[in-house]
Amino acid sequence: MKLGIVGLPNVGKSTLFNSITKAGAECANYPFCTIEPNVGVVPVPDERLDKLTEMYHPQKTTPAVIEFVDIAGLVKGASKGEGLGNKFLSHIRETDAIVEVVRCFEDSNVVHVDGSVNPVRDIETINLELIFADIETVNKRLDKARKNLKADKKYQEEIDLLEKILKTLEEGKSARTLDFNEDEQVLVKEMFLLTTKPILYIANVSEEQLEDADNDKFVKQVKDYALNEKAEVIPLCVKIEEELSSLEEQDKKEMLEALGLDESGLDKVIKKSYDLLGLMSFLTAGEPEVKAWTIKKGTKAPQAAGKIHSDIERGFIKAEVVGFDDLIREGSMVAAREKGLVRSEGKEYIMQDGDIVLFKFNV
Repeated sequence: MKLGIVGLPNVGKSTLFNSITKAGAECANYPFCTIEPNVGVVPVPDERLDKLTEMYHPQKTTPAVIEFVDIAGLVKGASKGEGLGNKFLSHIRETDAIVEVVRCFEDSNVVHVDGSVNPVRDIETINLELIFADIETVNKRLDKARKNLKADKKYQEEIDLLEKILKTLEEGKSARTLDFNEDEQVLVKEMFLLTTKPILYIANVSEEQLEDADNDKFVKQVKDYALNEKAEVIPLCVKIEEELSSLEEQDKKEMLEALGLDESGLDKVIKKSYDLLGLMSFLTAGEPEVKAWTIKKGTKAPQAAGKIHSDIERGFIKAEVVGFDDLIREGSMVAAREKGLVRSEGKEYIMQDGDIVLFKFNV
């Protein structure tokens, strides 16, 4: 799963990416420093893996991962090819969700591309470019559907849907603000619209603002906007995150304690991004390896088994499942089995987050 980090130039986007991935993407105080997207694969923080590692002492522990792409900054007119517009839009199209960094801090030393701090204006600059690109996509599809209607009346449903989406886009609203039924969702998915992608706003604040970020005027503006967009917001200080990411684990813990934080903002971003995509993890545990496997919420046991190997899905017999909390409380799989806490589940079982599973199969 791939998330695109976007934002206007000089909002802290590449600094956030550096902090997340420690990939060292070039950072400078001028627009278009990032031209090609930088990609970083990062582990999803999961304390359950630490506890299972203590229990099993495996040769290897493998977390779930999520991919972040640092996408070049954009300016007004991107949908018409201004700046790095075409590249920006094509790179966003390839992602599953958008993480948009919004500048909520004042700093005369960091140039703002539009001359002043105004988070809603910045969000709308990017949103409008995505909306314009989607209007073009929908209009092309609409022309085709109207031509096909002459030969087949079934295209009327598609035309009705496209006209509904077009009306919303022309009002300056994202397509994600609409509700679609199951049939409509299939058609919408085929179009790869930019404004249907889930979005997470990162309100980038100063260290001083972070102490009471929820009451900060700029953060409130972002939250109010996000409410109408069906989007999530996380306030964080990208500057602090950059410092935290360079520290050893113990030093990082001490700095977090000094700041009065339970976890880093980056951990929140990664977890929230994982959740934003409707993902969860099931776990496998043993002496060779403790591992978290990424699946979509609602996945059934055989398809989850297929994540490990296609043969296991093909020859699926059953899944032996124990809840993480039950296993930790009992101290071992043997003890959990004796208490009747290890369940035998069949093909229709819907996997739950944190299930520890042993799949039985025959091929």
